[in-house]
Amino acid sequence: MTSATDGAPTSFSDRVLRFLERVEHRIAKTDCEREAAFQLRHDAYVRNDLMGPRADRRLFDKLYDIAPNAWITLTFVDGELAATTRLNLGAGEDALLPSLAVYPDVVAPRLKEGFVILETTRLAADIRISGSNSELAYVAMRPGYMAAVHFDIDFAVASPRLEHMAFYRRVLLFSQWCEPRPYPGLTASFGCMGADFHASRARIETRYPFFKSEPTERELLFGPRGEGPNTGRSEVLGGRLVSPA
Repeated sequence: MTSATDGAPTSFSDRVLRFLERVEHRIAKTDCEREAAFQLRHDAYVRNDLMGPRADRRLFDKLYDIAPNAWITLTFVDGELAATTRLNLGAGEDALLPSLAVYPDVVAPRLKEGFVILETTRLAADIRISGSNSELAYVAMRPGYMAAVHFDIDFAVASPRLEHMAFYRRVLLFSQWCEPRPYPGLTASFGCMGADFHASRARIETRYPFFKSEPTERELLFGPRGEGPNTGRSEVLGGRLVSPA
């Protein structure tokens, strides 16, 4: 890999690593931070014709956004909110995951077998920033990747549109679990994809080293041993204690 500082052409990973110097990841904890995420979602989804505009200019899901197993990520570039995702962590048959409402036939059996699943949804970016920074598409996914490491998950799950599935296959080594289906509240169909995180992690980090993180960075976002942002409980997996990697 060519060094990003020796004056020679840089690799893609070098570019993203340099871009990360301008980036800060946070978890939305205050009402103001959460509202900023809901508005960014709304604007991105309306811009992409996934929903009609709403008077309150917010895309908010009470069931999944304020659940004790939920984290709303905020990615800032040069101090400006650039992207957001929602992460939901689940284990066991009583897990609360958005995918269970649309793809229960492919997600529920894995939960029943005792696997821990981390689901990423509500990915949204500010077009003004993403339009001139192609690295943002990768960096916006980094908090979710850090959560996968932190909670030592078994499967990562996402629900992209058909045209975005190639990105998940190439970058995160996801496979398609089912064909696109209608998604509640949205105008497009979305398919369920997933990856065995233990099997894919080394390959992902070898190809894209910018996904790597230190334990201290992960704990700043997700706290120690499964502590959720919306509850005082230290265990968000219904009694299963998950230790950070």
